[in-house]
Amino acid sequence: MKQVSSGPSQISVAELAKRARVASRQLAKLSNERRNEILTRAAKAIEENAERILEANARDCRPAGAAVAAGKMSASMFARLKLSSRGIEEMANRVRDVARLPDPLGRRLAATELDDHLVLYKETCPLGVIGIVFESRPDVVPQVAALALKSGNAVLLKGGAETAYTNQTLVEIWRHCFEGFPSVSAEAVELLHTRADVMELLKLERDVDLIIPRGSRELVDFVGQHSRVPVLGHGAGICHVYVDRAADLEKAIKITLDSKAQYPAACNAAETLLVHQEIAPEFLPRAISELTQAGVELRACPKTRALLKRPEMIRAEEVDWTTEYSDLILSIKTVSDLDDAIAHIHRYGSGHTETIITEDAQAAKLFMEEIDAAGVFHNASTRFADGFRYGLGAELGISTSKLHARGPVGLEGLTTYKYKLFGDGHTVAEYSSGARHFTHRASVE
Repeated sequence: MKQVSSGPSQISVAELAKRARVASRQLAKLSNERRNEILTRAAKAIEENAERILEANARDCRPAGAAVAAGKMSASMFARLKLSSRGIEEMANRVRDVARLPDPLGRRLAATELDDHLVLYKETCPLGVIGIVFESRPDVVPQVAALALKSGNAVLLKGGAETAYTNQTLVEIWRHCFEGFPSVSAEAVELLHTRADVMELLKLERDVDLIIPRGSRELVDFVGQHSRVPVLGHGAGICHVYVDRAADLEKAIKITLDSKAQYPAACNAAETLLVHQEIAPEFLPRAISELTQAGVELRACPKTRALLKRPEMIRAEEVDWTTEYSDLILSIKTVSDLDDAIAHIHRYGSGHTETIITEDAQAAKLFMEEIDAAGVFHNASTRFADGFRYGLGAELGISTSKLHARGPVGLEGLTTYKYKLFGDGHTVAEYSSGARHFTHRASVE
């Protein structure tokens, strides 16, 4: 494949953003069919270049593996960095999933007749230029590029140094797919390279519409503190599994194990297990046996340790309730009742994802109504909090914010709306004088 540069290094980030703005206006004019055609080509290109991607990833993994051995990189970060043949296949499939989604643009949200022949429409449109600052996960590149293209947005990507070769290769492959589409500029996807680039990106409020950080709490906090551009991101993923007194034990064990151990590096993995004191004597010994076999380190409250009489079990400290381990570590607390569990989540939860395991419909209803989080589940693993699993095709990340987008952010989170008003010589003066009056009727047009 022809090597396509992701932008000469001497070009400033401000200039790249201006070019991305022009490219975004070109994308916004493309038909849904043409956008899908490019996405289909990109998915095929990813598959055709699987060996090239894996070779680049191996170059990143060699120093990363040494960093893990030296204690300078966590095993969970390395797991997010490393790609496999299956991972490449999944990348391509997620791009195709996005292509199959309905067109998010030009969708009519409302129509109001203000007066005769004066009709107001509210319709979806792209945000424009999106900046993504992420760590470790190279699969972010095709996910974000696909969602941005489908929603008519240009994107500026800045990955971590630990994935430099993989990210560069993926961006080159993606930009190559724009060839043959003269109405679309490859500058719709740009890769930034340095920490200084990030600092410049965060100042470009005129040409960048949204910044999305994906990575550690430190990264999200840093971006939020320094950005003059609106930021959409989540803080820590402190997710809880609450096993109620009326829980089905088999369901509770299976869901707890999946929430913690299926992929502990994910932000939707459970970090704390809350157990009703009435079911704890029966549930905890079985659950702990399963968790221990899965290699999970357990940290328990005094009540739990006293119940289990296992002196080797680590005592949970206050910091454990506020820690996103992103690893095979789980804190456990025995609670007196449902209200106690809810109070603990309100105090320590990060608003990400919480689940209750119970056969008591009233308890489930109370939990799901009172818990304030982006995702509140009943008898289901926290790991379901994911854009692909929600049917969004892919995601840019999970937002714990309550403004603009919440939970897994897919196409809808990359669109905004505009008002279109169609009149026939109408002027405000006619209404101010009382000569005409508003009707404000919902329109069926």
